[in-house]
Amino acid sequence: MTETCPTCGLPKELCVCESIAKESQTITVSIVKKKFGKKHTIIEGMSNTDINLRDLTKKLKAKFACGGTVKKDVIDLHGNHTKQIKAVLAELGFNANSIVFGKLY
Repeated sequence: MTETCPTCGLPKELCVCESIAKESQTITVSIVKKKFGKKHTIIEGMSNTDINLRDLTKKLKAKFACGGTVKKDVIDLHGNHTKQIKAVLAELGFNANSIVFGKLY
């Protein structure tokens, strides 16, 4: 017996909730200077209930070959990745027009 998604009513294998959530998110990308002048790319605005942030962070860390973490619905990647982040998030299914850049150094 297959489980059904409580939101869309489809079987878990065919659930489209995450792809719909990716299209409707407004994502803010910013750069923050941390200890010893190191720059970190901060990605905010994604809901942890609709999107698996741990899996997304794992994919971004592998793509950029960097470290990072997820804390309180915020993805923190080590290094400045603002040049490539928009294209990579669009490749992962997010709407490129909804990605805005905040505070950049």
